[in-house]
Amino acid sequence: MLWQLWLRIVPFLTAHSALIGIRLLLSPVSSNIVLRTACCVVGIGYPIYSSFKAIEKKDNEEQEHLLTYWAVYGCFLYAEAFSDKLLSWIPLYYHIKLAILIWLQLPSTNGSKEIYEKHLRPFLSTHEPRLDIIETGAFREINNFLGKHQREIQFLRGPLQRLILGVFHVLKDIIQSSQPWVDKSIENSTSGANVDTPADAN
Repeated sequence: MLWQLWLRIVPFLTAHSALIGIRLLLSPVSSNIVLRTACCVVGIGYPIYSSFKAIEKKDNEEQEHLLTYWAVYGCFLYAEAFSDKLLSWIPLYYHIKLAILIWLQLPSTNGSKEIYEKHLRPFLSTHEPRLDIIETGAFREINNFLGKHQREIQFLRGPLQRLILGVFHVLKDIIQSSQPWVDKSIENSTSGANVDTPADAN
């Protein structure tokens, strides 16, 4: 149900993304909540849908583009985790963040590829052996921890499953209550394009 609603919303957002983005970027008094939501949609939501399409169509070029984006975006999130509270006080911070996310994805700019080739790839290539050792050790410690706490994990599995199901039902109720509004918005946005011309009528 959640995925079906997302598939219905994405075309509507895509059709109006330029107008929405320009208004957000040019409005210095926009709410941070609105801008943070826009950053999530642009930085995570749309790339998820694009990744789905690239996988299903087996588009190797698009898959490489999206893998590059996710690698750069992961580094972006890593850095932001330590600096977001400080940077959020900078005027127009979320406007700048939204602009950067758009720059990273646009085919005309291909910012993610530029960041990857100039900065991320040289850094990871230099430290690859050390990072491999850290990765191997981390997985070994995780497996040891899971092996020693199987009883506790089995005990927590039931409550966690019930919690996840509860969250799913809440989201399902929210989606069902908002679906008529989404259908109406999509219908209004596409009604102009479906009007028959006199030539079509003949």
